[in-house]
Amino acid sequence: MQTTFDTLINSFVENRVGIAENFLSPQLAGDLKNNLIRLSGNRQMHAAGTGNSELVSHDKSVRSDIIYWLDKKHNDVHENAFFALMDEFILHLNNTCYTGINGYEFHYALYETGSFYKKHIDQFRNNPSRQFSMIIYLNLDWTSGDGGQLTIHHAGQASQKIDPTGGKTVFFKSSELEHEVLVANKPRMSITGWLKRD
Repeated sequence: MQTTFDTLINSFVENRVGIAENFLSPQLAGDLKNNLIRLSGNRQMHAAGTGNSELVSHDKSVRSDIIYWLDKKHNDVHENAFFALMDEFILHLNNTCYTGINGYEFHYALYETGSFYKKHIDQFRNNPSRQFSMIIYLNLDWTSGDGGQLTIHHAGQASQKIDPTGGKTVFFKSSELEHEVLVANKPRMSITGWLKRD
């Protein structure tokens, strides 16, 4: 895994946006995708908001995806495997880049057909603990015509559009880059979260 970790980190250092393929094994990606589909089918996912618990808004004209938080208390074997991988990545990130990351939070995200998330920054105004944003895509057979691209707005440069193809992981500073999710033309699935320094 160290090679994949280094690819993600090195591309971030070079381009402000790290991208790596196959951060998750195909087996784990499939298991997590099945978890998401099951949660959605059982109506356990809920509308995502903007802001944190102290200042939250549910405005579907800004954000219309649905989410479900991963939690070690679930004791789900696949989520636990994901957490173990993230622990390994954070150890490598801290050892190589001295980032001081000491926590994280992740949720399943489902953009149903027609869903989107308008331009935003991930770090809260009233809480700077989110340091890095990560999106791990779970979509198979995704094409550009399916929409749902992650669009990153670089100051003074052309926007960068990233197709949410399965196995791809995206990594960037939570406080720096405005980004948005374009309208999805079919269901778009990911695990999205933040590496934190409290």
